Amino acid sequence: MRYCSLGSGSRGNATVVEFGQTRILIDCGFSLRATEQRLAQVGLSARQLSAILVTHEHADHVKGVERLSKRYQIPVYMTHGTLHAMGDFDAQVIIVRLDEGFSIGELHVEPVAVPHDAREPCQYILDSGQHRFGILTDTGNITPWIIDRYRGLDGLFLEANYDPHMLATGPYPPSLRARVAGDLGHLSNQQAAGLLVEIDRSNLRHVAIAHISEKNNRPDLALDELKSALAGWSGELHLAEQNQGLPWQDITGMTQPLFASSGSR
Repeated sequence: MRYCSLGSGSRGNATVVEFGQTRILIDCGFSLRATEQRLAQVGLSARQLSAILVTHEHADHVKGVERLSKRYQIPVYMTHGTLHAMGDFDAQVIIVRLDEGFSIGELHVEPVAVPHDAREPCQYILDSGQHRFGILTDTGNITPWIIDRYRGLDGLFLEANYDPHMLATGPYPPSLRARVAGDLGHLSNQQAAGLLVEIDRSNLRHVAIAHISEKNNRPDLALDELKSALAGWSGELHLAEQNQGLPWQDITGMTQPLFASSGSR
């Protein structure tokens, strides 16, 4: 079981999870052409995708979903609330129910309700039967439900969107600062680190920091905060970037040094 990021941040998000012949794209916040190019960079064609999972309706997550789905006849999974919020969405849709898991090819998918300022947002845990990989971005705060669901993962793609000091002193107007830092906004470095302290990490071998703000955070701040929370941990810590994304990562075994980074920004 492996995954890669095609790009992660406020200008577009897309993640691919692969197991056997099943390849699932989670979100598609890039144009059709950009998505095709980014897939090619990781050795994939859109024709190889089994499905698209949508977390919520914000443009940096759904910009290319409809066109990609229609061009390549890829089924799209999303909640009823997300579909309603997207309006006239003309592609094949399968409704996700937050209390029901489902299978796509060789992977079992568990939707997880999260607090975010969208109509019916969710994140996903994908299970191969041997390994579990969780995605958790665009989440305003860590709830007991999230802590319970994200236990026992082998890999985690985790939002660390902002540094509180940078957000407070940065260029955003007060209303936008309040939205980002609110209970329906995004996770700070400290909140992401707090989740890692709370969850059962007995199987966790791989964590990637995701959705870092280019205006309200720095990679070194996020890495330092999560490294502190992971003191004594024997896994790999990586960073997904907006432009370069993150290359393929195999969560079935360790191949990189502890606290490896995907590069500089």
